[in-house]
Amino acid sequence: MTTQKIKLLFCLFLATGLNLQSYAQSGRTPVRAENGMVASSHYLASEVGSEIIEKGGNAIDASVATAFALAVALPSAGNIGGGGFIVYHGNDGYQTTFNFREKAPMAATEDMFLGENRKVKNNSNHEGLLSVGVPGTVAGLYKAHQKMGDLPWEDLVAPAIKLAEEGFPWTYRLNWFQNWVKNRENEDLYKATAKAFLKNGTDLYKQGEIIKQPDLAETLKRIQKHGADGFYKGKTAELIASYMKEHGGLITEEDLAAYEPEELEPVKGKYRGYDIVAMPPPSTGGVALIEMLNIIEGFDMQEMGHNSAKSLHVLTEAMRRGFADRALHLGDPNFNPEMPVEKLISKDYAADLRETIEENKASQSDSANFSAAHLKYESPQTTQISVVDKEGNAVSMTYTLEHSFGSKITVEGAGFLLNNEMGDFNPIPGYTDTEGFIGTAPNLVAPQKRMISSMTPAIVAKEGRPLLVIGSPGGRTIINTVFQVVVNVLDYKMNIGQAIEAPRIHHQWLPDVTSFERFGISPDTKRLYEAMGHKVKWNDSQGRAMGIYLDHEEGVLYGTADSRSYDSRAVGNN
Repeated sequence: MTTQKIKLLFCLFLATGLNLQSYAQSGRTPVRAENGMVASSHYLASEVGSEIIEKGGNAIDASVATAFALAVALPSAGNIGGGGFIVYHGNDGYQTTFNFREKAPMAATEDMFLGENRKVKNNSNHEGLLSVGVPGTVAGLYKAHQKMGDLPWEDLVAPAIKLAEEGFPWTYRLNWFQNWVKNRENEDLYKATAKAFLKNGTDLYKQGEIIKQPDLAETLKRIQKHGADGFYKGKTAELIASYMKEHGGLITEEDLAAYEPEELEPVKGKYRGYDIVAMPPPSTGGVALIEMLNIIEGFDMQEMGHNSAKSLHVLTEAMRRGFADRALHLGDPNFNPEMPVEKLISKDYAADLRETIEENKASQSDSANFSAAHLKYESPQTTQISVVDKEGNAVSMTYTLEHSFGSKITVEGAGFLLNNEMGDFNPIPGYTDTEGFIGTAPNLVAPQKRMISSMTPAIVAKEGRPLLVIGSPGGRTIINTVFQVVVNVLDYKMNIGQAIEAPRIHHQWLPDVTSFERFGISPDTKRLYEAMGHKVKWNDSQGRAMGIYLDHEEGVLYGTADSRSYDSRAVGNN
């Protein structure tokens, strides 16, 4: 490398404010640290979380600060207008979760998206203001901090305010969105989005130009000063409700004031002597993850070999059964109190399912039964934050706007994007088909009900201490991405970088086809796999996992941010 190129790279580091140690991570080589680690989908947010740990903050503090920073720097998925989940596992063995999934507005109805002939009208469950659920992110972060945070709340929101006021460099991954906005800048519904994400409200940013978000900064200042009330009451709530009323949305000030996050017991399992600690419903990820691990526990995955045709067959059959069960049984527990969660995660049930798997023959997904394909439209544009603090306490947080940039609707005067999470409800009651629609009762729309989610923040522990912190975006593929990373670490003894970078597959019961990451699986393996009766399609990429491995013997943390994520970094504290 020439001296001139070295100087240019150094100037880039200074211009972005990026800590040099974050570049220790390179593909399959994880970054190493001893006093804390943050892995997220944007390097600036990971730096913020790392700095909070350096100042004495714990894992909850760092995850809250990282999440607010992502709300500025990663508008495609980072958010204050969406919702998600936190899984916590302390180094002392204490475990808990926080549910801040969005809710349906009080005026929502079971058939609110239907037009003539009971068909979804104008894609209204995914586009426009009817698709917006009552946001949960701010309430969830505040609740977690009030119970478990160490540093003052104001200090955790401050870095995001600074990012919004001073700006950050526009990057390549944002280009398609600003072009989308440019084509709709004169539509009333998207004028505030144009103001927020186009230069001077009209022009396109070039890569490296600084984007500032003054309206978002003011919203964050109200949150900084008043906590959750700074979002769910007062000026911000008035702005949201007024915008909804003007443009035909349903969310009111009453909806916002009534929103409450929940602290829940984790769903727990065992896999080859390791503890699996994950998110309970309305996340379906934790239950499905444990069920699938239980199924494959009866097979010698290591002997089969990583991503061999035989091992992929076993993984697929576990996925097929796990996804079928999640569609039939899982929903918001406040509306579905009889969900058979304990049965689904039991070893006996898994043993019964395992008996139905033939060694060299694919099962057939029966279209007369149920599937999880109602998540056909669930977007990969979610984001994952994995954190371990100086004391070894761990947080896995996944939160989302649903589609990339959510509904793409920005609240006038507030500067943040709204979700389109209502699309995760079953839109047509009683209608199920093989093309991807499910109408089963557990996940139908109801006022103040939470829609189910594929998000799967999880922590693997050993002898009461966190060992692996993992999660991923990826819509309906999230569960299977996390599943495979866990298997890669525990069965194939990969380091966290290898486990995350390894090629992945996905099967979701219906449609009955397995997606392979392009160039990840050999043609010979594909041929042997298809000879068992499996159908295969290619995709370019699956998930963007963020993971941390705690090596307790060495006293070292190893972190990796998936290279599939354009701006991601794992940043360690030494």
